Amino acid sequence: MLAYTGDLSFAPVHGAAGGMGGAGGMLRRMVAGEQVAMMVAQGTGTVYYGFGGSYVTIIELDGSGPLTAESDRLVAHDAGLQSTVVFLGQQGGLRGALRGAVTGQGLFTTQLHGVGSVAVLSHGGTIAIPVGAGRGDGGRPVAVDPQAYVGHVGQLNVDISASVGWGDAVGRGSGEAIRLKLTGYGTVYVQASEQKF
Repeated sequence: MLAYTGDLSFAPVHGAAGGMGGAGGMLRRMVAGEQVAMMVAQGTGTVYYGFGGSYVTIIELDGSGPLTAESDRLVAHDAGLQSTVVFLGQQGGLRGALRGAVTGQGLFTTQLHGVGSVAVLSHGGTIAIPVGAGRGDGGRPVAVDPQAYVGHVGQLNVDISASVGWGDAVGRGSGEAIRLKLTGYGTVYVQASEQKF
């Protein structure tokens, strides 16, 4: 919280929604690397959030699919949203675990479910790219640089796509040999930077 107006109070959040509360939930979040200290703001007014000079983007969830993002990218979200920690190996086995390593996510990530607003952080601003929206794209997949990936909403599958050639092996490649390929229907959010978060 940077500043606020109105009649508000702030308190720390103990535990998390979505069945991840209590000592067992805290231990799972710590082991997963998804432990983030949170607080609740209650009352009437406006709160201004920020962190380290990063850009803050508000994503509106309409219940059509979860937001998948790293916990360190989450600044704030409506209290009514359910939060869960997801093991990437469950979502694609070894390929899911590899995707987590390539994106810097590790083996676990955070999903928020429901209807409400979420504030996420990025370097250089966030670009929302529709995936499979049928707007003349023929449902084609969207390729994203793993360093630019912020998160995604909707019913999307995320896979690793690699095109490593001789130039990459001898250090003369484009630097874009590994990409995330998103298919399905939803929106992927990318930052306007390849700087790791």
